[in-house]
Amino acid sequence: MLQVEVQRETTLREALTIARIVKVNHAGEFGAIRIYSAQVLVARRLWPDCVPALSEMLADERRHCTLFRGAMSARKSRPCRVMQFWSYGGWMLGFLTALLGRQGIWACTAAVEAVVHRHLDDQLHFLKERDPELAGIILSIRDEEIAHLRHAEERLVSRNVASRSLRAVISMATDCLIWLSTWGDSTRMARALKREAARLADDMHASSR
Repeated sequence: MLQVEVQRETTLREALTIARIVKVNHAGEFGAIRIYSAQVLVARRLWPDCVPALSEMLADERRHCTLFRGAMSARKSRPCRVMQFWSYGGWMLGFLTALLGRQGIWACTAAVEAVVHRHLDDQLHFLKERDPELAGIILSIRDEEIAHLRHAEERLVSRNVASRSLRAVISMATDCLIWLSTWGDSTRMARALKREAARLADDMHASSR
């Protein structure tokens, strides 16, 4: 009887984590929509050559946001409780970095997308045997998120202290919002992925002897 209760508790916790994954991904995509919307607004006046790429990224994020919103009800998930932070914070971040110039725009994109890519990998590791459907949704958007990251990285000319500091601050703020939105589950998933990677490395090392 005790064994059955422990198994049920684990299942409920996993379901809660899955609901939080959908929630934070929806919030993150909405935040990205706000970032790119603000950047497009500024770029149209100051950096028009950036507008086509930013508009394409904005369209991608809108589609991603719709996908995660549609995945919520089946997983008993609701929009994030700190949605206003994602909304206002995203818009202000996009607006201010666009005022810094093209390098500010691409530094922001690179910082945010690098964090997103890392968290998506953590989520895929957690979901692959627990919710294959949601893992499939994440896989369907991951290539586009990586493309955003590569596009930004290729256009970052300046690698000075100011640029590195800006990226570090944006990355830290994004990580904090993700942690708040998942109640710390993002940290647990990252640790689990590191443990799995270490175990696989040990197995490969042992088999090579």
